[in-house]
Amino acid sequence: MNANEIRQKFLDFQVKHGHKVIPPAPLVLENDPTTLFTGSGMQPLLPYLLGQPHPEGTRLTDSQPSMRLQDIEDVGDPRHTTVFEMLGNWSLGDYFKKEQIENFFEFLTKEVGLDPEKIYVTCFIGNDKYGIPKDTEAAEIWQEVFRKAGVEAKIVEIGSAENGDKRGINQGERIFFYDDKENWWSRGGGIETTPLGDPCGPDSEVFYDFGEDKQDVAKYGKSHPASDGARFMEIGNQVFMQYKRKEDGSFEELEHKNVDFGGGLERITAASINSFDVFKISLLAPIIAKLEELSHKKYENNTDEMRIIADHLRGAYLLAAQGLVPSNKAQGYALRRLVRRAVLRALDLGIGQEFLAEILPVIETNYQDLSDDILPGRTHVLEVLTKEEAAFRKTINKGVKELRKLSADQELTGAELFKLQDTYGFPLELSVEEAYKMNIKLSDNYQDEFERALAEQRERSKTASKGMFKGGLSDTGEQTTKYHTACHLLLAALQQEIDPSIAQKGSNLTPERLRFDFNIDHKMTPEELQRVEDRVNAWIEADLPVVYAEYDKDYAFDELHAHGSFRDRYPDRVTVYAIGEGISAPDDEKTMISMEICGGPHVQHTGELGKFKITKEESSSAGVRRIKAVLE
Repeated sequence: MNANEIRQKFLDFQVKHGHKVIPPAPLVLENDPTTLFTGSGMQPLLPYLLGQPHPEGTRLTDSQPSMRLQDIEDVGDPRHTTVFEMLGNWSLGDYFKKEQIENFFEFLTKEVGLDPEKIYVTCFIGNDKYGIPKDTEAAEIWQEVFRKAGVEAKIVEIGSAENGDKRGINQGERIFFYDDKENWWSRGGGIETTPLGDPCGPDSEVFYDFGEDKQDVAKYGKSHPASDGARFMEIGNQVFMQYKRKEDGSFEELEHKNVDFGGGLERITAASINSFDVFKISLLAPIIAKLEELSHKKYENNTDEMRIIADHLRGAYLLAAQGLVPSNKAQGYALRRLVRRAVLRALDLGIGQEFLAEILPVIETNYQDLSDDILPGRTHVLEVLTKEEAAFRKTINKGVKELRKLSADQELTGAELFKLQDTYGFPLELSVEEAYKMNIKLSDNYQDEFERALAEQRERSKTASKGMFKGGLSDTGEQTTKYHTACHLLLAALQQEIDPSIAQKGSNLTPERLRFDFNIDHKMTPEELQRVEDRVNAWIEADLPVVYAEYDKDYAFDELHAHGSFRDRYPDRVTVYAIGEGISAPDDEKTMISMEICGGPHVQHTGELGKFKITKEESSSAGVRRIKAVLE
């Protein structure tokens, strides 16, 4: 089976087991200052994992395109990618460990056709300090599942990954207990770094065995599931969210225990064709084939370059197809970086001409099964990205000229090489290569000098962005929740005081401030801003109730006239938040100040917000303005 077939089989399988398919979240999330991109399927579901009812019920499933740029330097090996698709299913206080483990095993062995003998699993060993018991329940369920499949499954305690590297595994061992570094899930990582209020718990990871000959023992130690070697590849993780961290640092059990499952589509597909190289699957192999054609070189001899190009351009395609454009800020800069890194690697392959126009149609064909709701900007991808490629090739030429200027009468230092990268986008490796070609001398310590300059720049950036990515839980901290409600009041005030046709075009919330983008055809005057600010504060002083309820999507839009962007992306059942005097539900026949389709959370009364103060109004993009505001 190819990846598209496995994706559909997974969703059909979950529907057969009572799940509702929900639309995936955009790669760029609104109102989440903690991350640049959606990095997992659970990220948009956090309010529901904390107890808020989901409009579609307690059993949910989706396939979520995700991006993790922290893996960008690892791309080039057989299994790391910056963009991936996460198959997900959730139980919100419904079924728990037994049904989840049995169903996932059935999907892998019956639907995908994996050999049960090649499946290995891990469980949480427990933590005495925090009173978290060993997850013997999950281990025993797994043992019974394997027994029914006729597979020997001994349970063994390994503890740490380091112990595993030394010990390895023995005949018949299949279920392994590891510590919280391997088998505890929270957004902060291990138990000690679990954020306050976060849902968390033990997890059970599932691995596919590609054979002992794939393990580099000299480099990684003996083979075991948590090894960094190539023998075992994680293909799915079942998180049993049964705890929440309290203010005193201890853990208490959640009233409603949840299951959060995520399985990598690319990795499951690789396992289905018994290839430890994910770049051999249907979503990536056609890109590699086109690169071989363009470069007249073989993949086997140029794996690093071709894997990086294939990964980066696939990621760039998905970002651009969701409407993102290259820029020098935040997500737009990440998109620019992906394109530029791909172009540089193409030069390494000897592809000197512009080539994105040859590659992007291949990627488009790979993703033709995804709907326009998921990729609304797909018709503009070719224009957007080929324009960026052409601009970067001009940058490369400009960088060469600057390189010659800097080296006129002296050797080049690492600080000067960093300036070329920071100012002109001319990467270090390209500077060194060009300097070698032009017989330009480099200082003996140019690499150390470059790293020092880079570290200084990172420290400046870190200081400048202090507070921008604070907040721990996305959209659930008390202050961030207040700003979320303030956004609803701000939109209502703009519509009432300035123009009823104003709509939200984006937002970003931190515990320190809100940023709100909206359509308007002019720069707002001081008088207009004052009217909007006064209107919001009047509603805050009135201490209006904030209520919510679930409705069919068409009813929410067509009958209640609730505000919401991207109508087609919402599920059939939606949550509507309303603010108004004396109301008890969004469909009250009373005066409404605000009514929006939203996942929450919000305050219960506007009087909790404090004083609203607009601090800045500026341009965001053509036809879009931006307001920044604080609550005092």
